[in-house]
Amino acid sequence: MTMSTHLLRQRRFLPLFCTQLFNAFNDNLYKTAMVLFVVYSVYNDESKEATFSAVASALFILPFFILSALAGQLADMRDKAAIIRKVKAFEIILMLIGASGLYLAWRGYEMPVSIPLGFMTIETSWPIAIMLLALTLTGVQSTFLGPIKYAILPQHLQKEEVLAGTGLVEAGTYIAILAGTILAGWIPVEWAAVGIIATSILGYLTSRSIPDAPPQGGAEKLDLHILRASIELIRRTMHDKQIFYAIIAISFFWTIGAVLFIQFPPLAKNTLMASKEVASLFLVVFSVGIAIGSVSINALLKGEVSARYSPISVIAMGLFVVAFYVVCRYWESYGMTEIMGVSEFLAWPLASLIMLTLLGIAIAGGMFVVPLYAFLTTRSAADQAARTIAANNIVNSGAMVFGSLIAIGLSALGVPVVEQLLLSAAMCLISAWLGKRLHRAELEHPHPIGNEGVY
Repeated sequence: MTMSTHLLRQRRFLPLFCTQLFNAFNDNLYKTAMVLFVVYSVYNDESKEATFSAVASALFILPFFILSALAGQLADMRDKAAIIRKVKAFEIILMLIGASGLYLAWRGYEMPVSIPLGFMTIETSWPIAIMLLALTLTGVQSTFLGPIKYAILPQHLQKEEVLAGTGLVEAGTYIAILAGTILAGWIPVEWAAVGIIATSILGYLTSRSIPDAPPQGGAEKLDLHILRASIELIRRTMHDKQIFYAIIAISFFWTIGAVLFIQFPPLAKNTLMASKEVASLFLVVFSVGIAIGSVSINALLKGEVSARYSPISVIAMGLFVVAFYVVCRYWESYGMTEIMGVSEFLAWPLASLIMLTLLGIAIAGGMFVVPLYAFLTTRSAADQAARTIAANNIVNSGAMVFGSLIAIGLSALGVPVVEQLLLSAAMCLISAWLGKRLHRAELEHPHPIGNEGVY
């Protein structure tokens, strides 16, 4: 029996794994259904479509930046399983809000509203505003689950099981993203409204079987000053070189991922002249690749937590992004004017090459990022693991919001979406350098596998 199969048979892991699957599935079913509906049924302008996709991503990410410090404190100071159950109960309410937005949009209600976002104002309709509100609340929910899904693993798993458990959670997350993305692209929007409510109920039911995970440190006072808590959390976490480089490298990875996910729907519609089902297929291929990379790196490292393959993995990712850019530019020379369905798209000779380059991007990305998450949970003290993940989420989300703003700015300046792919490729070089620095720090100060602690 493999380590992965063994873990999937254990109550100390399976309910958490299933809860995370339902959570990732629901987030992506809702977000993808919303974005594809708006891009393909509301707007008819590449710049507006790219801007909306970027705004949606930024609103989902923003709660991570604001609330991660509070989420990390709660996860270390309270029972992690109890927090999961409360958050999953909250998800049922927010998905009712999101479903109402989808339903109103499907019914064609066009009640205008202006949404001020500080640096810009979006002119849209009430159904879209309701959907964006639910998306932001979904980000809040994920913010409080984020530190727990990795930090709880060393508490329930043996030291030699942590990397396998991390890989399973990461692979399972992307399989769930795959399923949610497929459904969002293929089912009617009114079915998606029903599906997100049903899935939120299933997620709450599975969360009730997660074993208790009480706090492992002494009694501490909760700091409710969000800014001060965030700064202090990052300061306390980032003093360890390995954790510092792991967090910065993960941040650049997710900035790249955020920009790519922003680009996919408008790129599919306007550059490749493909339907929303093809846009969904792109995201599916990306998710499958991440899952493959997540499992593959565990096999290569044989359970060891190490960044030695990270630099070459992210360089390969950058090369695949460049290849994807070249194929997209060549595709534009076909001069197509009609939107194609999946069968029509796949009939073109270059379609398979597009899919292969996307798969390559994702596999290399999964191989890069999974060991870095394992660093965060195994290089921090047991009673600080959730806050380490929370600090990572703060830095990650800040970087992703910055990436979203860059995408919004480039779209506002009229830079074609396909040209924005080169930004993602360039960021891979920075990630490779950070991966190299992390591996060097790892060799200078090796840690045993497990939560031996650095504080």
